[in-house]
Amino acid sequence: MSLAHGRHYLAIPGPSVIPDRVLAAMHRPAPNIYTGEIVEIVASLIGDLRALARTSHNAAIYIANGHGAWEAALANPLARGDRVLVLASGLFGHGWAEIGRRLGLAVEVIDSGKRAPIDPARLAAALEDDKAHEIRAVLAVHVDTATGVRNDIPALRRVLDEAGHPALLMVDCIASLGCERFEMDRWGVDVMVAASQKGMMCPPGLGFVFFNEKAAGAREARGDPSAYWDWTPRSAPQDFYQHFAGTAPTHHLYALREALTMLLHEEGLENAWARHEKLARAIWAACEAWGAGGPLEINIPDPAHRSHAVTTLRLTAPDGTALRDWLTERAGVTLGIGLGMAPPGDPAWHGFFRIGHMGHVNAHMVMGVLGTIDAGLKALSIPHGPGALEAAACEIARA
Repeated sequence: MSLAHGRHYLAIPGPSVIPDRVLAAMHRPAPNIYTGEIVEIVASLIGDLRALARTSHNAAIYIANGHGAWEAALANPLARGDRVLVLASGLFGHGWAEIGRRLGLAVEVIDSGKRAPIDPARLAAALEDDKAHEIRAVLAVHVDTATGVRNDIPALRRVLDEAGHPALLMVDCIASLGCERFEMDRWGVDVMVAASQKGMMCPPGLGFVFFNEKAAGAREARGDPSAYWDWTPRSAPQDFYQHFAGTAPTHHLYALREALTMLLHEEGLENAWARHEKLARAIWAACEAWGAGGPLEINIPDPAHRSHAVTTLRLTAPDGTALRDWLTERAGVTLGIGLGMAPPGDPAWHGFFRIGHMGHVNAHMVMGVLGTIDAGLKALSIPHGPGALEAAACEIARA
Protein backbone atom coordinates (compact mmCIF):
# COMPACT_ATOMS: atom_id res chain seq x y z
CA MET A 1 0.00 0.00 0.00
CA SER A 2 1.24 3.49 -0.85
CA LEU A 3 -0.07 6.94 -0.01
CA ALA A 4 1.46 8.32 -3.22
CA HIS A 5 -1.64 7.84 -5.36
CA GLY A 6 -3.20 11.14 -6.34
CA ARG A 7 -1.68 14.25 -7.83
CA HIS A 8 2.11 14.00 -7.62
CA TYR A 9 4.05 17.06 -6.49
CA LEU A 10 7.36 17.76 -8.23
CA ALA A 11 9.19 19.78 -5.57
CA ILE A 12 12.47 20.04 -7.49
CA PRO A 13 14.22 23.29 -8.46
CA GLY A 14 13.03 23.22 -12.05
CA PRO A 15 11.16 22.38 -14.06
CA SER A 16 8.76 23.90 -11.59
CA VAL A 17 5.02 23.38 -11.18
CA ILE A 18 3.15 24.59 -14.27
CA PRO A 19 -0.16 26.32 -13.41
CA ASP A 20 -3.29 24.74 -14.88
CA ARG A 21 -4.02 28.03 -16.65
CA VAL A 22 -0.65 27.90 -18.38
CA LEU A 23 -1.20 24.30 -19.46
CA ALA A 24 -4.66 25.18 -20.74
CA ALA A 25 -3.27 28.12 -22.74
CA MET A 26 -1.12 25.66 -24.70
CA HIS A 27 -3.99 23.28 -25.46
CA ARG A 28 -5.04 24.66 -28.84
CA PRO A 29 -4.40 24.09 -32.54
CA ALA A 30 -1.29 25.52 -34.16
CA PRO A 31 -1.79 29.14 -35.26
CA ASN A 32 -0.80 31.03 -38.38
CA ILE A 33 2.84 31.96 -37.71
CA TYR A 34 2.99 34.87 -40.15
CA THR A 35 0.26 37.21 -39.00
CA GLY A 36 -2.49 37.66 -36.44
CA GLU A 37 -2.66 36.64 -32.81
CA ILE A 38 0.77 35.09 -32.34
CA VAL A 39 2.50 38.18 -33.72
CA GLU A 40 0.52 40.39 -31.35
CA ILE A 41 1.30 38.09 -28.42
CA VAL A 42 5.04 38.33 -29.00
CA ALA A 43 4.84 42.12 -29.19
CA SER A 44 3.16 42.12 -25.76
CA LEU A 45 5.69 39.65 -24.36
CA ILE A 46 8.71 41.84 -25.04
CA GLY A 47 7.41 44.67 -22.85
CA ASP A 48 6.53 42.27 -20.05
CA LEU A 49 9.88 40.52 -20.23
CA ARG A 50 11.58 43.90 -19.80
CA ALA A 51 9.35 44.61 -16.81
CA LEU A 52 10.24 41.23 -15.31
CA ALA A 53 13.97 41.97 -15.67
CA ARG A 54 13.51 45.59 -14.58
CA THR A 55 15.19 46.87 -17.72
CA SER A 56 14.44 49.33 -20.51
CA HIS A 57 16.94 47.62 -22.79
CA ASN A 58 16.86 44.66 -25.16
CA ALA A 59 15.23 41.24 -24.75
CA ALA A 60 15.91 38.32 -27.07
CA ILE A 61 13.94 35.04 -27.03
CA TYR A 62 15.62 31.77 -28.02
CA ILE A 63 14.20 28.30 -28.59
CA ALA A 64 16.68 26.85 -26.12
CA ASN A 65 17.19 25.89 -22.51
CA GLY A 66 19.44 27.74 -20.09
CA HIS A 67 22.57 26.25 -21.62
CA GLY A 68 21.56 27.78 -24.93
CA ALA A 69 21.05 31.15 -23.27
CA TRP A 70 24.52 30.84 -21.73
CA GLU A 71 26.02 30.29 -25.17
CA ALA A 72 24.06 33.13 -26.76
CA ALA A 73 25.16 35.54 -24.04
CA LEU A 74 28.83 34.71 -24.66
CA ALA A 75 28.73 34.32 -28.44
CA ASN A 76 27.48 37.84 -29.14
CA PRO A 77 29.82 40.26 -27.31
CA LEU A 78 32.90 38.00 -27.02
CA ALA A 79 35.34 36.50 -29.53
CA ARG A 80 37.61 33.48 -29.45
CA GLY A 81 40.60 34.20 -27.24
CA ASP A 82 38.86 36.87 -25.15
CA ARG A 83 39.55 36.61 -21.44
CA VAL A 84 36.59 36.15 -19.09
CA LEU A 85 36.40 35.77 -15.32
CA VAL A 86 33.80 33.38 -13.87
CA LEU A 87 32.83 33.77 -10.21
CA ALA A 88 31.57 30.28 -9.35
CA SER A 89 29.56 29.40 -6.25
CA GLY A 90 28.27 26.03 -7.36
CA LEU A 91 27.85 23.66 -10.27
CA PHE A 92 26.20 26.15 -12.60
CA GLY A 93 28.96 28.72 -12.46
CA HIS A 94 31.35 25.99 -13.55
CA GLY A 95 28.88 24.96 -16.25
CA TRP A 96 28.82 28.44 -17.75
CA ALA A 97 32.62 28.49 -17.61
CA GLU A 98 32.76 25.25 -19.61
CA ILE A 99 30.50 26.74 -22.30
CA GLY A 100 32.98 29.61 -22.54
CA ARG A 101 35.91 27.23 -22.92
CA ARG A 102 34.13 25.35 -25.71
CA LEU A 103 33.68 28.68 -27.50
CA GLY A 104 37.41 29.28 -27.33
CA LEU A 105 37.37 31.91 -24.60
CA ALA A 106 40.24 32.19 -22.12
CA VAL A 107 38.31 31.35 -18.96
CA GLU A 108 39.54 31.93 -15.42
CA VAL A 109 37.44 30.69 -12.50
CA ILE A 110 37.40 32.06 -8.97
CA ASP A 111 35.72 29.29 -6.99
CA SER A 112 33.86 30.17 -3.77
CA GLY A 113 33.22 26.51 -2.98
CA LYS A 114 29.85 24.95 -2.26
CA ARG A 115 28.80 26.64 0.98
CA ALA A 116 29.53 30.33 0.51
CA PRO A 117 28.58 33.22 -1.77
CA ILE A 118 30.93 35.04 -4.11
CA ASP A 119 33.43 37.19 -2.21
CA PRO A 120 33.58 40.66 -3.87
CA ALA A 121 37.07 41.17 -2.44
CA ARG A 122 38.39 38.32 -4.60
CA LEU A 123 36.91 40.03 -7.66
CA ALA A 124 38.54 43.31 -6.62
CA ALA A 125 41.92 41.59 -6.34
CA ALA A 126 41.57 40.02 -9.77
CA LEU A 127 40.66 43.36 -11.34
CA GLU A 128 43.57 45.05 -9.58
CA ASP A 129 45.91 42.55 -11.24
CA ASP A 130 44.36 43.20 -14.65
CA LYS A 131 46.17 46.47 -15.36
CA ALA A 132 45.69 46.18 -19.13
CA HIS A 133 41.93 45.51 -18.83
CA GLU A 134 42.22 42.23 -20.68
CA ILE A 135 39.22 40.75 -18.86
CA ARG A 136 36.31 41.36 -21.21
CA ALA A 137 33.51 39.99 -19.04
CA VAL A 138 32.77 38.95 -15.45
CA LEU A 139 30.25 36.13 -15.12
CA ALA A 140 28.21 35.27 -12.02
CA VAL A 141 25.18 33.15 -11.17
CA HIS A 142 22.58 35.01 -9.10
CA VAL A 143 21.14 31.82 -7.56
CA ASP A 144 22.96 28.53 -8.00
CA THR A 145 20.38 25.77 -7.67
CA ALA A 146 23.03 23.19 -6.79
CA THR A 147 24.23 24.91 -3.61
CA GLY A 148 21.18 27.07 -2.85
CA VAL A 149 23.30 30.22 -2.60
CA ARG A 150 22.13 33.73 -3.55
CA ASN A 151 24.89 36.12 -4.61
CA ASP A 152 25.07 39.88 -4.11
CA ILE A 153 25.07 41.20 -7.67
CA PRO A 154 25.05 44.95 -6.82
CA ALA A 155 28.25 44.36 -4.81
CA LEU A 156 29.96 43.02 -7.93
CA ARG A 157 28.94 46.09 -9.91
CA ARG A 158 30.33 48.33 -7.17
CA VAL A 159 33.67 46.53 -7.38
CA LEU A 160 33.80 46.97 -11.15
CA ASP A 161 32.91 50.65 -10.88
CA GLU A 162 35.39 51.35 -8.08
CA ALA A 163 38.13 49.71 -10.14
CA GLY A 164 37.13 51.68 -13.22
CA HIS A 165 37.13 48.40 -15.11
CA PRO A 166 35.25 48.18 -18.44
CA ALA A 167 34.41 44.45 -18.33
CA LEU A 168 30.82 43.46 -18.99
CA LEU A 169 28.91 42.18 -15.97
CA MET A 170 26.97 39.09 -17.07
CA VAL A 171 24.52 37.38 -14.71
CA ASP A 172 22.68 34.06 -14.83
CA CYS A 173 19.16 34.56 -13.42
CA ILE A 174 17.80 31.23 -14.65
CA ALA A 175 16.78 30.17 -11.13
CA SER A 176 15.99 33.59 -9.71
CA LEU A 177 13.99 35.59 -12.25
CA GLY A 178 10.46 36.06 -10.93
CA CYS A 179 11.45 34.63 -7.52
CA GLU A 180 14.15 36.93 -6.18
CA ARG A 181 14.58 40.67 -6.40
CA PHE A 182 16.56 41.44 -9.52
CA GLU A 183 16.83 44.87 -11.14
CA MET A 184 18.98 44.76 -14.23
CA ASP A 185 19.31 48.48 -14.95
CA ARG A 186 19.50 49.69 -11.36
CA TRP A 187 22.10 47.04 -10.51
CA GLY A 188 24.22 47.84 -13.55
CA VAL A 189 24.04 44.42 -15.20
CA ASP A 190 25.06 44.44 -18.85
CA VAL A 191 23.86 40.96 -19.89
CA MET A 192 21.39 38.68 -18.11
CA VAL A 193 20.22 35.19 -19.04
CA ALA A 194 17.05 33.38 -17.98
CA ALA A 195 14.91 30.41 -18.94
CA SER A 196 11.23 29.53 -18.94
CA GLN A 197 11.02 26.53 -16.61
CA LYS A 198 11.58 27.93 -13.14
CA GLY A 199 10.14 31.19 -11.76
CA MET A 200 8.47 31.83 -15.11
CA MET A 201 6.22 28.77 -14.59
CA CYS A 202 6.42 27.44 -18.16
CA PRO A 203 7.72 24.23 -19.73
CA PRO A 204 11.43 24.05 -20.52
CA GLY A 205 12.33 25.24 -24.00
CA LEU A 206 12.64 29.03 -24.01
CA GLY A 207 15.85 30.87 -23.18
CA PHE A 208 16.13 34.64 -22.77
CA VAL A 209 19.04 37.04 -23.07
CA PHE A 210 18.67 40.65 -21.92
CA PHE A 211 21.42 43.09 -22.90
CA ASN A 212 22.07 46.81 -22.69
CA GLU A 213 23.66 49.22 -25.15
CA LYS A 214 27.16 48.63 -23.80
CA ALA A 215 26.82 44.92 -24.57
CA ALA A 216 25.26 45.69 -27.95
CA GLY A 217 28.27 47.85 -28.74
CA ALA A 218 30.61 45.01 -27.81
CA ARG A 219 28.72 42.73 -30.17
CA GLU A 220 29.10 45.22 -33.02
CA ALA A 221 32.83 45.56 -32.37
CA ARG A 222 33.25 41.79 -32.19
CA GLY A 223 31.71 41.05 -35.58
CA ASP A 224 28.96 38.64 -36.51
CA PRO A 225 28.27 35.67 -34.25
CA SER A 226 26.63 32.56 -35.67
CA ALA A 227 23.31 33.15 -37.40
CA TYR A 228 21.30 31.31 -34.78
CA TRP A 229 22.74 32.98 -31.69
CA ASP A 230 22.85 36.52 -33.14
CA TRP A 231 20.75 38.62 -30.77
CA THR A 232 20.40 41.67 -33.05
CA PRO A 233 17.58 40.43 -35.31
CA ARG A 234 15.91 38.69 -32.37
CA SER A 235 15.67 41.91 -30.37
CA ALA A 236 14.91 44.24 -33.30
CA PRO A 237 13.41 42.08 -36.05
CA GLN A 238 12.45 43.44 -39.44
CA ASP A 239 10.28 40.37 -40.00
CA PHE A 240 8.47 38.33 -37.37
CA TYR A 241 10.35 35.09 -38.04
CA GLN A 242 13.63 36.80 -37.12
CA HIS A 243 12.56 36.76 -33.48
CA PHE A 244 13.23 33.01 -33.50
CA ALA A 245 15.58 32.41 -36.48
CA GLY A 246 12.77 30.38 -38.03
CA THR A 247 9.43 28.97 -36.89
CA ALA A 248 8.13 30.50 -33.68
CA PRO A 249 7.70 28.22 -30.60
CA THR A 250 4.00 28.96 -30.74
CA HIS A 251 2.66 26.97 -27.81
CA HIS A 252 5.49 27.98 -25.52
CA LEU A 253 4.60 31.58 -26.34
CA TYR A 254 0.95 30.99 -25.41
CA ALA A 255 2.18 29.52 -22.12
CA LEU A 256 4.51 32.44 -21.48
CA ARG A 257 1.79 34.98 -22.20
CA GLU A 258 -0.48 33.40 -19.58
CA ALA A 259 2.32 33.01 -17.03
CA LEU A 260 3.45 36.63 -17.32
CA THR A 261 -0.15 37.79 -16.99
CA MET A 262 -0.42 35.87 -13.73
CA LEU A 263 2.95 37.01 -12.42
CA LEU A 264 3.06 40.66 -13.44
CA HIS A 265 -0.52 41.80 -13.94
CA GLU A 266 -2.40 39.79 -11.32
CA GLU A 267 -0.04 39.01 -8.44
CA GLY A 268 2.51 41.75 -9.11
CA LEU A 269 6.27 41.24 -9.18
CA GLU A 270 6.96 42.78 -5.77
CA ASN A 271 4.32 40.52 -4.23
CA ALA A 272 5.82 37.47 -5.94
CA TRP A 273 9.23 38.32 -4.49
CA ALA A 274 7.68 38.68 -1.03
CA ARG A 275 5.79 35.38 -1.38
CA HIS A 276 8.97 33.51 -2.25
CA GLU A 277 10.81 35.03 0.69
CA LYS A 278 8.09 34.16 3.22
CA LEU A 279 7.76 30.57 1.98
CA ALA A 280 11.54 30.15 2.02
CA ARG A 281 11.68 31.31 5.63
CA ALA A 282 9.03 28.74 6.56
CA ILE A 283 11.14 26.00 5.00
CA TRP A 284 14.28 27.22 6.77
CA ALA A 285 12.46 27.29 10.11
CA ALA A 286 11.41 23.66 9.70
CA CYS A 287 14.88 22.58 8.60
CA GLU A 288 16.52 24.32 11.53
CA ALA A 289 14.13 22.58 13.93
CA TRP A 290 14.94 19.18 12.40
CA GLY A 291 18.64 19.95 12.54
CA ALA A 292 18.52 20.84 16.23
CA GLY A 293 18.14 17.15 17.03
CA GLY A 294 19.92 15.42 14.17
CA PRO A 295 22.43 15.68 11.32
CA LEU A 296 20.29 17.62 8.86
CA GLU A 297 21.55 21.12 8.04
CA ILE A 298 20.94 23.81 5.44
CA ASN A 299 23.87 23.94 3.04
CA ILE A 300 24.21 27.74 3.19
CA PRO A 301 24.64 28.63 6.88
CA ASP A 302 23.90 32.37 6.63
CA PRO A 303 20.22 33.14 5.86
CA ALA A 304 21.28 36.39 4.17
CA HIS A 305 22.91 34.34 1.41
CA ARG A 306 20.23 31.66 0.99
CA SER A 307 18.09 31.50 -2.12
CA HIS A 308 14.36 32.15 -1.85
CA ALA A 309 13.78 29.67 -4.70
CA VAL A 310 15.63 26.50 -3.63
CA THR A 311 17.02 25.08 -0.41
CA THR A 312 19.90 22.58 -0.50
CA LEU A 313 20.16 20.28 2.50
CA ARG A 314 22.93 18.10 3.89
CA LEU A 315 22.22 14.80 5.59
CA THR A 316 24.28 11.73 6.50
CA ALA A 317 24.75 9.51 3.43
CA PRO A 318 22.87 7.50 2.26
CA ASP A 319 19.95 9.03 4.15
CA GLY A 320 19.43 11.84 1.63
CA THR A 321 18.70 9.41 -1.19
CA ALA A 322 16.70 7.12 1.09
CA LEU A 323 14.51 10.03 2.15
CA ARG A 324 13.95 11.16 -1.46
CA ASP A 325 13.04 7.64 -2.50
CA TRP A 326 10.61 7.25 0.41
CA LEU A 327 8.83 10.50 -0.44
CA THR A 328 8.47 9.58 -4.10
CA GLU A 329 7.26 6.04 -3.50
CA ARG A 330 5.19 6.54 -0.35
CA ALA A 331 4.00 10.15 -0.30
CA GLY A 332 3.78 11.35 -3.91
CA VAL A 333 6.45 14.05 -3.57
CA THR A 334 9.68 14.26 -5.56
CA LEU A 335 12.59 16.23 -4.10
CA GLY A 336 15.68 17.36 -5.98
CA ILE A 337 18.86 15.30 -6.11
CA GLY A 338 22.12 16.57 -4.62
CA LEU A 339 23.29 17.93 -7.95
CA GLY A 340 27.01 18.72 -8.06
CA MET A 341 27.49 18.43 -4.29
CA ALA A 342 29.88 15.48 -4.48
CA PRO A 343 31.94 13.92 -7.30
CA PRO A 344 30.24 11.28 -9.49
CA GLY A 345 30.39 7.90 -7.80
CA ASP A 346 31.21 9.36 -4.39
CA PRO A 347 28.88 7.81 -1.76
CA ALA A 348 28.70 11.25 -0.12
CA TRP A 349 26.38 12.31 -2.95
CA HIS A 350 23.60 10.33 -1.25
CA GLY A 351 23.69 12.69 1.71
CA PHE A 352 22.20 15.68 -0.14
CA PHE A 353 18.77 16.68 -1.36
CA ARG A 354 17.05 19.87 -2.46
CA ILE A 355 13.61 21.42 -2.03
CA GLY A 356 12.45 23.56 -4.92
CA HIS A 357 10.07 26.36 -3.89
CA MET A 358 9.95 28.50 -7.00
CA GLY A 359 7.22 29.74 -9.28
CA HIS A 360 3.66 28.48 -8.78
CA VAL A 361 4.02 27.57 -5.09
CA ASN A 362 1.86 28.56 -2.13
CA ALA A 363 1.61 27.95 1.62
CA HIS A 364 -0.29 24.68 1.55
CA MET A 365 2.12 23.22 -1.02
CA VAL A 366 5.10 24.11 1.15
CA MET A 367 3.44 22.80 4.31
CA GLY A 368 2.59 19.59 2.44
CA VAL A 369 6.20 19.06 1.42
CA LEU A 370 7.42 19.74 4.94
CA GLY A 371 4.82 17.40 6.40
CA THR A 372 5.84 14.54 4.13
CA ILE A 373 9.54 15.12 4.83
CA ASP A 374 8.73 14.99 8.57
CA ALA A 375 6.89 11.70 8.02
CA GLY A 376 9.82 10.33 6.01
CA LEU A 377 12.35 11.19 8.71
CA LYS A 378 10.19 9.33 11.22
CA ALA A 379 9.53 6.34 8.95
CA LEU A 380 13.24 5.90 8.23
CA SER A 381 14.30 6.58 11.85
CA ILE A 382 16.59 9.40 10.76
CA PRO A 383 17.45 11.46 13.87
CA HIS A 384 15.81 14.89 13.87
CA GLY A 385 14.54 17.52 16.24
CA PRO A 386 10.84 18.13 17.00
CA GLY A 387 8.63 21.11 16.21
CA ALA A 388 9.50 21.59 12.54
CA LEU A 389 5.93 21.94 11.29
CA GLU A 390 5.04 24.23 14.18
CA ALA A 391 8.00 26.46 13.34
CA ALA A 392 7.02 26.60 9.66
CA ALA A 393 3.39 27.32 10.51
CA CYS A 394 4.42 30.20 12.75
CA GLU A 395 6.47 31.73 9.92
CA ILE A 396 3.51 31.49 7.57
CA ALA A 397 1.18 32.92 10.21
CA ARG A 398 3.48 35.93 10.64
CA ALA A 399 3.50 36.46 6.87
